[in-house]
Amino acid sequence: MTSVNQLLQNKGFDILSVDANETVIRALQIMADHGIGSLLVMDGERVAGLFSERDYARGIIMKGRTPKETKVKEIMTSQVVVVTPEQSIEECMAIMTEKRVRHLPVMKDDKLVGIISIGDLVKAIIEEQQFMIEQLVSYING
Repeated sequence: MTSVNQLLQNKGFDILSVDANETVIRALQIMADHGIGSLLVMDGERVAGLFSERDYARGIIMKGRTPKETKVKEIMTSQVVVVTPEQSIEECMAIMTEKRVRHLPVMKDDKLVGIISIGDLVKAIIEEQQFMIEQLVSYING
């Protein structure tokens, strides 16, 4: 079983975030610049929430607000589910499925150390399964 820590070792520990008081348009620009669908929202060193394209659609478009004047903290998802580096990718997949989330901040000793997405988990699981298949084929073929 691959752990979150092993996944982060391969993926990297880069964390993109935005300040809770930043405008939605600035958060969208950061997301567009990096080709990502969400950002962690920080209040100093504390994870305050998560801002995603879904939050934008529901908090700006559906409510007729303007992204240049709306602060991220006004529309972000504030109930963030977190995991630890020791947890398995299977546990994380179960958490994402149950909680209906696509991103999990990774915390160690109350400190943010990374973030994983559903795409990261799917990729890791596919790699694990491919390795297992190769091992079984090698065993069968002698």
